[in-house]
Amino acid sequence: MTQSFILDSQAGVLYDDMQRRFDPETRSWAAASTSVSDRVDAITAARWVQRESGCPCRVPVGVIGPRDASPAQLAMAEHIGRSLAAMGLAIICGGREGVMTAVAKGARSAGGTTIGLLPDADASLANSYLDVVIATGIGEARNALIARASLCLVAIGDSYGTLSEVALGRQFGKRVIGLEGAAQVGGVMHVADGPAALALVAECVLACAP
Repeated sequence: MTQSFILDSQAGVLYDDMQRRFDPETRSWAAASTSVSDRVDAITAARWVQRESGCPCRVPVGVIGPRDASPAQLAMAEHIGRSLAAMGLAIICGGREGVMTAVAKGARSAGGTTIGLLPDADASLANSYLDVVIATGIGEARNALIARASLCLVAIGDSYGTLSEVALGRQFGKRVIGLEGAAQVGGVMHVADGPAALALVAECVLACAP
């Protein structure tokens, strides 16, 4: 179950259920009190942090998945990319085809920033929806860079490469959210739909993830 928050839009202040005040600059919570009762969900609170607080989280969200993706996985990836961009978050992915193209396409359609870390040394191999292309030339070792650089990871579907990113993400202590047949790995938070996944991402933005 995701958390709810109290947003004082007029004062530009966000509180949690314990009436702690959120400091967007340090992404931390401190004791406070408020008489405001306007409750919002995690996604709305995160969108406020990213778009109105003046101190957005600048760490991208990693979206990972197979090149050979199913239509349902591609549709989910595009939805996740579009929704993350609407929230004000950048996305980072492996930069090639399949889920990587779909999430970048979705994010680009909503005006988001898209970053691709290619396994190849040739930047021309990147999909056309990326704003920033980093041609690492280190092969699948770039999976570790994606896992390390991400605020959290959204895994859509499964493959050997995706599995390695999931495992590395967990090794690095990152929240990993699974959709559409993501790997059944210990610690992965499997959800049934996009909104549930986005709420869990929002909790990471708000520094209230376990």
